[in-house]
Amino acid sequence: MADKRDLVDRPAGDVAVSAPELLAKGYRTYLRYTLSLPRGGERVKQQRDVLRAGKVVAVLPVDLAREEVVLIRQFRLPAHLANGQGDLIEVVAGGIEAGEQPIDAARRECTEEIGVFPNRLVELFRYFTTPGITDEEVVVFLAAIDAGQTPLRTATDDEHIDVLRVSFDDAIAALGENKMYNGPLLLTLHWLALNRARLPLLLGNA
Repeated sequence: MADKRDLVDRPAGDVAVSAPELLAKGYRTYLRYTLSLPRGGERVKQQRDVLRAGKVVAVLPVDLAREEVVLIRQFRLPAHLANGQGDLIEVVAGGIEAGEQPIDAARRECTEEIGVFPNRLVELFRYFTTPGITDEEVVVFLAAIDAGQTPLRTATDDEHIDVLRVSFDDAIAALGENKMYNGPLLLTLHWLALNRARLPLLLGNA
């Protein structure tokens, strides 16, 4: 029987990966790879198509004094096409620009999407969104903010975002309603439910 010592991702070993074939290039690059890897004393050949997306950040902004979390709502076309629920509740998130550190991207996205500069940022964990098809890796941060400074909405050239202040209790209770579909949101709110008591320790006097 496996135990927690076995629950660790690790290098795959002797994997040979070909130079990629370009399938498509738009907002993201779509590539095809041929690879071989050892299986049971033999080498198995595979072909895999990969959407190269790189690293992004997701930020859970909290106001400890008010016991509030700040979330956003914005339209997502793929979600609309999938199930008609395109106006998603989300956490702050966005891509890491070339040469940018994850913590700097988290700070920038807070300023852009909820209109406040975080007092403190703490990295929580990292995860792959869909490792069977994309290399997108999400770096998740906890942010200490003053929720009283957030606007009702923010806007950029191509995004219109509603800003939502929600109590910790309501945000956690909403998980049980099964009416939210955004992955980073669900992961971070579950983290909040498990770690709410640790927030002062993690954020200090921020």
